[in-house]
Amino acid sequence: MSATSATAHAHTAHAAHHEVGFVRTYIFSTDHKMIARQFLFLGLFMMIIGGLLALMVRWQLAWPETPVPGLGWVLTETGGILEPSQYNMAFTMHATIMIFFVIMPILAGAFGNFCIPLMIGARDMAFPFLNMLSFWVAALSGVLMLAGFFVPGGHAAAGWTSYAPLSSVPEYTGTNWGQNLWCISLFVLGVSSMMGAINYITTIINMRAPGMRLFRMPLVVWSLFITAILLLLALPVLTSGVAMLLFDRTLGTNWFKPSGGGEPLLWQHLFWYFGHPEVYILILPAMGIASEILPVFARKPIFGYHAMAFSMIAIAFLSWVVYGHHMFVSGMNPALGMSFMVTTMIIAVPSAIKTFNWLGTLWGGRIQFTVPMLNALAFVWMFVIGGLSGIFMASTPVDIYIQDTYFIVAHIHYVVFGGSIFGAFAAIYYWFPKMFGRLMNTALGHLHFWPTFVFFNLTFFPMHIIGVGGQMRRIYNPLQYEFLQHQQHWNVLITISAIGLGIAQIPFVINFFWSLFAGPKAPLNPWNSNTLEWTAPSPPPHLNWGPTVPTVYRGPYEYTSPESREDFLPQSQPPLVRAGTSRH
Repeated sequence: MSATSATAHAHTAHAAHHEVGFVRTYIFSTDHKMIARQFLFLGLFMMIIGGLLALMVRWQLAWPETPVPGLGWVLTETGGILEPSQYNMAFTMHATIMIFFVIMPILAGAFGNFCIPLMIGARDMAFPFLNMLSFWVAALSGVLMLAGFFVPGGHAAAGWTSYAPLSSVPEYTGTNWGQNLWCISLFVLGVSSMMGAINYITTIINMRAPGMRLFRMPLVVWSLFITAILLLLALPVLTSGVAMLLFDRTLGTNWFKPSGGGEPLLWQHLFWYFGHPEVYILILPAMGIASEILPVFARKPIFGYHAMAFSMIAIAFLSWVVYGHHMFVSGMNPALGMSFMVTTMIIAVPSAIKTFNWLGTLWGGRIQFTVPMLNALAFVWMFVIGGLSGIFMASTPVDIYIQDTYFIVAHIHYVVFGGSIFGAFAAIYYWFPKMFGRLMNTALGHLHFWPTFVFFNLTFFPMHIIGVGGQMRRIYNPLQYEFLQHQQHWNVLITISAIGLGIAQIPFVINFFWSLFAGPKAPLNPWNSNTLEWTAPSPPPHLNWGPTVPTVYRGPYEYTSPESREDFLPQSQPPLVRAGTSRH
């Protein structure tokens, strides 16, 4: 469908539009904006569960085998003390929930759905019904995952990587249906993600507004486009893998069980062939969000637009050829390990290009330290720290030393929490006025950001230290090991900071819900931004614009342009016709 025919189709649909009831509006909606809100609420709800599980893990590590406050009524037999099997379940499900049901739904699900049609000038997604289906299949997946907490034997306890044969033989972890539901849930989630990816790709290719050429698209749309391609290619690998794992556990197949002639390393290959692109599925949308917000509040054009877009393409391509660095200790041939080490080093190049471009964008700008901007800056800072610690793991000799230590935990949290979650907060504060038609409270926003930033670093930076000191990644009680006892004070500091990090989210919750119902009405373009979504009413109506979709005349980052009296120049504003000239 060309842009012209898409517009004509949308006009027809708009003319035929009529009011729909509560169920079609808020529950089984095919409107991309409502589906975006549904993904956002799903992600925020699951964030609470994932966060509480993290605090349980941290309590056990700081004060081992003491009652976890508030768990006495759940763990009645132990008086609130986590047993080793329950501890394994807690860290497994913390990571699973945060990766698959928090970051992916918020960044790709919520902001993919909200931003793509509005920022490319489309009325809706290419396949609205498929879009609705993708959310409800994801919600079903979430229900299946949560159901695992209530089955005999407890939930999955083999880590979020679920390495075989630990995960393929129920007796090894003592969990049966918990691990089965983990497999079924991720299988269902994989189907949902593929539906969403097909929709995103088709919409971006076929439904752009007149004048919206590929290299006039906002960088956040580029990031979501590339993320969708990664989702489409990577998720089927995991989906197939978890199905094979489930068959091993329930049907007696032997894909991963050595006792039956299976190959445990096959699971690692399948998991990480999905898993490393997954890292970029989690971080690319946040990169796009930062690239969108930094020029708006620096009041400068983005530095190196094309370099930014090509860097994301390069990152996506390279993400397929670096996955072996997760398996340096699996006994692989040293020559093969060397090749994975080199490709992993190379992927730092496009990431560094993006970082220098962000800094170049800020250089000489009139920086406005709004709450979205602070979160976007925090994203850049945390991503740099996470990226630098990743270089250590790219080196085979160093990685063998720090493999499966808390250094790895620190790295992944700087990338996935410090990167993706600060990116998600930046996006929520930035697009909340357009998404809900109301402004968030700035004071509460600062009260949320600054403690979050401080406690985040106090929580995760010391993990580098105890990791180099040898603390294992999945350890029940560090005090059982004499060589770890001298650094127990770090565990206590980390846990106190993690509790502070959790408390720091209270202002955000208050701000979010207070603003949702009682925040001041948002104007059309509160940030004086250039992109198309700010030309639609706040919140945008069904089909986003009136009878005519906007026409695009320029790129998205024309700030402080000599063509405009203001310091911004919207993409849809026609060029000035100078005196003495005429249009042809």
